[in-house]
Amino acid sequence: MIKVLLADDQALVRAGFRALLDAQDDVEVVGEAADGDEAAAMTRRLRPDVVLMDVRMPGTDGLAATRTIVGDDRLGDVRIVILTTFDLDEYVFEAIRAGASGFLVKDTEPVELLRAVRAVAAGDALLSPGVTRRLIGAFATRSREPLATPALDALTDREREVMVLVAEGLSNDEIAERLYVSPMTAKTHVSRAMTKLAARDRAQLVVFAYESGLVRPGWSA
Repeated sequence: MIKVLLADDQALVRAGFRALLDAQDDVEVVGEAADGDEAAAMTRRLRPDVVLMDVRMPGTDGLAATRTIVGDDRLGDVRIVILTTFDLDEYVFEAIRAGASGFLVKDTEPVELLRAVRAVAAGDALLSPGVTRRLIGAFATRSREPLATPALDALTDREREVMVLVAEGLSNDEIAERLYVSPMTAKTHVSRAMTKLAARDRAQLVVFAYESGLVRPGWSA
């Protein structure tokens, strides 16, 4: 069972998401939060698999709550999906930069929301990869707070190549096809790169790729 926490200041939005998610056999909404402080506290108490986090809430917003949750070592298995009303939002970029696994716009089709929740719970990240890459490319070079980007020296040439393809938005199967290797080999290279760079998930690999200069905004493979 996938446990989901909803964090949004609008009760009607939370009710809509709850009705959709609770109707699924494999998903359970374990709590609702109306602001970032409540979201962080409930995440510590309920240990959900996925937090659907509105990025803009009064008081403590979703960005601050994301940083709090990601910074808590006890919550390392919790995955955060940012909810936003429009995709090119600097707050969303900062949340991904802080460790969120991806984002969805609030008018996403129900089937896409369900697919996203299941994908993130299964360990996948970087939802809507093309849009996420565009978002990161738009803001990575003008972020106000510098991020301590891990050095890429620890990566092999192949792992660096794979990291570039992850930043392009390719799945493991697509990386395997591009490099003429098996999907399992591609997955292994991605996992090793994440481990060496201490990346929380694929979304952070993309951030690191841009902020290290391995990939440039506007770049296309």
